[in-house]
Amino acid sequence: MLIRRLTPSDAPTYRALMLDAYSAHPEAFSSTSHERANKSLGWWQARVSDALHPQSMVLGAFDRNGQLCGVAGVSFKNQEKTRHKATLFGLYVVANHRRKGLAQQLVEQAQLLARQRGGIRLMQLTVSETSPAAIALYRRCGFEQFGIEPMAIALDDHYVSKLHMSCLLA
Repeated sequence: MLIRRLTPSDAPTYRALMLDAYSAHPEAFSSTSHERANKSLGWWQARVSDALHPQSMVLGAFDRNGQLCGVAGVSFKNQEKTRHKATLFGLYVVANHRRKGLAQQLVEQAQLLARQRGGIRLMQLTVSETSPAAIALYRRCGFEQFGIEPMAIALDDHYVSKLHMSCLLA
């Protein structure tokens, strides 16, 4: 499995994978497939910018056939008082590559990427309370819960709360 930073040329594949993720797991993501399908390709390319110090970076995991099968994003703050923090977002592994440790590899690589940026001391994330496997993964990677956001996501007939988690990187 090859894990590397995505570039603007990966944007169409990244877009397709994430639109599938939003549709398959609406309780796990704050955005809907419909909302993100309306975003231009330029928006997706900016999300995977190859600039030296972009506001966000996305790691992609590729199988031996070169297919994108997992992603994890990291965003960075620009404000002086909060630029020591990074946010892990958009972790997703396609179904036939789950339970092989790939999600943990992506999280660990995201943590390493944040450390290498310099000055990043804390990584945060939110995870749906209905995702016990994801919560366990984040705990294995050193994240601890520090809060809960009730009714964070509104689905058709119910609400899902999000756990707020963080880990020290220094």
